[in-house]
Amino acid sequence: MKVKALYPGTFDPITYGHGDIMARAASMFDSVVMAVAASPAKQPLFNLETRVGLARQVLSHLDNITVCGFDGLLAEFAVQCEAQVLVRGLRAVSDFEYEFQLASMNRALVPHLETVFLPTATRYTYISSSLVKEVAKLGGQVDQFVDPIVVQALRSKLGSGRKTVSGPIDV
Repeated sequence: MKVKALYPGTFDPITYGHGDIMARAASMFDSVVMAVAASPAKQPLFNLETRVGLARQVLSHLDNITVCGFDGLLAEFAVQCEAQVLVRGLRAVSDFEYEFQLASMNRALVPHLETVFLPTATRYTYISSSLVKEVAKLGGQVDQFVDPIVVQALRSKLGSGRKTVSGPIDV
């Protein structure tokens, strides 16, 4: 039986940590779908089409993966994709409780859907899309966190960022 996995997330933007999880999942399963969630409530920096496009470019070296966007319930999308496994990355122990709750809910909705947790590689544990965006918005360098394609997209979207230095504050 060929096993198809789904790696869901907002990926706003895709980081080296996401790429690492995706590459490892691609080596474990016959095929993997990176499912980019619309997540309008999170007010993403990039629209869904851009996030999907960036992920496709960054992951183009992986043969057995596809990247697609979705809007709606993850469990329903997993059934639509005929996935048997959800892949979730864990950066820290603190992630586990929430991820375990999600896994339990997804399994209640789709009993045959298993969740596999992959710990993030140590060198990526502190990287999150939110932190990358914050650093980029403030004009900091994000080259060590994201692919050059993503760096360029961030620069195009945000400009060069704020690089203000304030002097001492008189009290």
